[in-house]
Amino acid sequence: MTIHSLHSMAHHGRLQDADHDSDDESVASLPPFSVSGSTRHSHTSYDVSMRSASPTPSVWSMTSSMRSQAFKQEFGRELNNYSEVYRLPADDEELDRLDHQHQMFIEIMGKYPPGLPDVMRDDVPGETKACLDLGCGSGAWIMELARDYPNSRAVAVDLVPMQSLTMPDNCRSEVDDINLGLEHFYGDFNVVHARLISSGIKDYARLIDQVAHCLRPAGLLDMMEFDFHVYDHMPDGNHRRCDLETSSIAEPWLARWMIFTNIAAKNAGGYPDAATHLHRWINTHPAFEDVVYHDYWVPVSPHASLTDFQKRIGTQMRDDIYSFLKSCRPLLLGGGVPEAIVNELQGNAEWELRTAARAQYIRCQSVYCRKKIS
Repeated sequence: MTIHSLHSMAHHGRLQDADHDSDDESVASLPPFSVSGSTRHSHTSYDVSMRSASPTPSVWSMTSSMRSQAFKQEFGRELNNYSEVYRLPADDEELDRLDHQHQMFIEIMGKYPPGLPDVMRDDVPGETKACLDLGCGSGAWIMELARDYPNSRAVAVDLVPMQSLTMPDNCRSEVDDINLGLEHFYGDFNVVHARLISSGIKDYARLIDQVAHCLRPAGLLDMMEFDFHVYDHMPDGNHRRCDLETSSIAEPWLARWMIFTNIAAKNAGGYPDAATHLHRWINTHPAFEDVVYHDYWVPVSPHASLTDFQKRIGTQMRDDIYSFLKSCRPLLLGGGVPEAIVNELQGNAEWELRTAARAQYIRCQSVYCRKKIS
C-alpha cells in the first residue's frame, strides 16, 4: 500500500491527484492554536433521492431486536448497519468520546457561531424556528440547542438512533443516510449544522448544495471538518503538514497513522479531504453570503512549549485521540491493513502522545454563512 506525496493547500485549493488540480502552498502561516480572521452506496443515485423511510418521530427505545437491526459487530466494536461508507463505531465508547470532544470544542470555539442566536430567536409570528444537525453523533450539540431554544424544532440525523434518555421534547432523532438525499428537508430549517462527518460523505460538494436548499432565506449554515492529517509546528511559527507514505512504518507515528486512516476512509467511499475545500465550496456557492472562515490549530498533546491554556486543550485532544485510535481499528482492519501494522502504528502513536514528544497540531477548518434572501 503506497500513497503519492501530498501537498498542503491554501484555503481555496484542491488536493493534487488524478481528478483534481493542485495548489503548491504547504505552510499555514498562523501561530500555534490560533484563529484566523474572517450507505449502501452501491444503490445511491445523485439524480434521484434513495433515502430510507423517515422521519422517526422521537428517540428510539432500544430493544434487543432494534439493536440487532441498527448495529453490527466488527473487530470488537459496534458499527452502524446502514452505511458501508462510514466505518467508525456507534457504540457507547464512541458516544462518550464524542461527548467529551463536544465540550472541548466549546472551550476552543464557543457553543454557537455568531449570528445563531438572532437566527433562532422566536420573533416571527406563525413560524417555528427549526435546526437540523447532520451526522449528530452523540447528539450533544443538537440537544443543547433544543434546550436553549425550547420553542424551536430540532432534528438530529444519523445512521443510528440517538439513545439519550434526556432528549428534550422539541428534539427528534431520525435514522437516515444523508448520502441518499435531503430533498425531504428542502425549505424546512433556519440552521443546518454539521461537524466532522466527511469520512462518511461520498460527495461533499453535493451535500453543500442540498443543504442550501434545506435552509430558509437568511438561514445559517455552520460546518466544520478536519483533513485527517497532522501538522508540525515549525521554528518560524508556521505549521507544515506531515506528508508521509504508507510504504514505510516509522515515526512520526501519529502522523503516519493518520495517513493510513485518510486512505482507508477514501477507499471506503468517504471524502476525508473535504476540509481542504470547504471554504471554497461554500464561498463560491451562489446561495450563500456573509461567509466566514476560521482555522483552529488544536495541539495533539500538552507539549512543553505550549501555554497553560494550550496544554489543557492538548491534554483533552490527546485523550480524544487515544480513543480515536481505537475507534479507527475497524476502518483500518476492514480496509485490509494487516493487524500487526495497525498494532504497531497505534502503540507507537500512543507512546508519542503520552510523552508529548512532538509539538504537533490537528487543523480544524470551520465555515459559517447565511443563505441569501433572494
